[in-house]
Amino acid sequence: MASIVPGWLPLVLLLSGIALTVLRSSRLNAVYRRLGFTKVSSRPTTPSLENQPFSRPLASYTGDLVTAFPPSQRDQLKSLLPKLSLAQQKALSSLSFTQEAFEKSLLRFEEDYINADESKHVYSGFSIREIRALGNFPDYATLSGVPMPIPYLNFDIDKAKPRPYRPFRWPYHQTMSLTRLEPDWWIELESTYKTRIAQRKELYAKHGSDVLQWLPGSELACKELMEMAIQFLCARYPQYFALSEDNLWLENKILGVRVNVREKHPLLILLDHVPEDFAITLRDPDTGYYVFRAGIICSALGWNVATKIGLKLHEIHQPIPDYNKIQFSLDRFFSKMPTNKPIQRGSWGLEVDEPLYMPPGDPHEAYRSIQDPHLRRSQMHLRVDWQTLRRLPLSGGIVFNFKALFTPIEEFRTEPYVPSLILQVLRHGKENMMKYKNTWHTEHVVVPALEEYEKEQMDKGLMESGWEPRTLGESPWFPGWEDKWHAQQGF
Repeated sequence: MASIVPGWLPLVLLLSGIALTVLRSSRLNAVYRRLGFTKVSSRPTTPSLENQPFSRPLASYTGDLVTAFPPSQRDQLKSLLPKLSLAQQKALSSLSFTQEAFEKSLLRFEEDYINADESKHVYSGFSIREIRALGNFPDYATLSGVPMPIPYLNFDIDKAKPRPYRPFRWPYHQTMSLTRLEPDWWIELESTYKTRIAQRKELYAKHGSDVLQWLPGSELACKELMEMAIQFLCARYPQYFALSEDNLWLENKILGVRVNVREKHPLLILLDHVPEDFAITLRDPDTGYYVFRAGIICSALGWNVATKIGLKLHEIHQPIPDYNKIQFSLDRFFSKMPTNKPIQRGSWGLEVDEPLYMPPGDPHEAYRSIQDPHLRRSQMHLRVDWQTLRRLPLSGGIVFNFKALFTPIEEFRTEPYVPSLILQVLRHGKENMMKYKNTWHTEHVVVPALEEYEKEQMDKGLMESGWEPRTLGESPWFPGWEDKWHAQQGF
């Protein structure tokens, strides 16, 4: 039966990679050796965030989370002022700020900003007065330092396919290949949009708080995330999404609906229109730890929101071996993560069919305990969870989001080097990590298929004989991926 640990593996791998990225270079080698990682080569497609390894032990790294605050985006208010109405400018009035007053007036952990005194501050550095003056749907691109996406005008939702992510690496035990978030691809829509939205709403109707919850104190972060997501959709896909001038009505032409975005909780608006999972973590002012306070998770394998909400990062990942060795570095990273440097990465697994949500005890778990001789090749799928992590500029919350993408393994037949690379990982990947990845139940079908595809590629000249498996220069894609992707979509 599947354990709860693999379900959280994508998040812990992302956070582990973050820890390795942000540790001072003199401590990296020790952590790499603990986790069995080696340095990954950089990619030409997106800039790598990894550093060169050195050797000072992690134990020398100390700090006080209670007094550690993220870099504030308050300076962006000056840039926004000319764009604001006279009423907003008047409400903002003085932009004076002192660190002492800020630290003495922090919003309590479970306090709702709506009812708070306007002199109080969020740990992002913004006062309640300033947040209220900015109103609904402020210019989040300016506030965050992350540009709005370029309009994707030739995008066709009925034909759109996700980019063919193939985040395979060899050697497999290496750093997490973190890269800066591509602003155009924070939320990626494709032809399964209607199906996924309906499926996620059904999951919420059936499971309720197991898949969607918010706790007191998360009100600002939830509103902010919803507004940022809608701004993104309207900018990226203007042929499908539009927001009224009064910032009250969202028109979704894919679903054929026009909704008042203030009639439901922000997470429910996201559930209805964005087929992505979101987990919001917020800083506890008493401890400095970041805590999971709100989220929509409809793509979990082996866990659910109800079992994790309200927990600190290290409590969430308690089942992960050796997590205590990187705990402080992750907590420190969260305390200092800047708003203008969101990151992305991908994790993968092999699945029977397309399990989107599999809580503990789900019947689909039965597939994971045996190698079913009746399984067909057509049932085998690659599951990629494409993940991003970013800080919200006003609330200071850190949002982890991911989307589960499924690809039949038969697609690998024409993708150069991909079958060989997967075979290398399945055959020679480190035992404990492969146990977490939990691919065994598919390998009796997948491995013979990949061997067949590998031979075909050598016979057809798609890959050279004797090629030594290694991380591809095009990672997380493969040679010729754009041509294949455009051909499949027709645009």
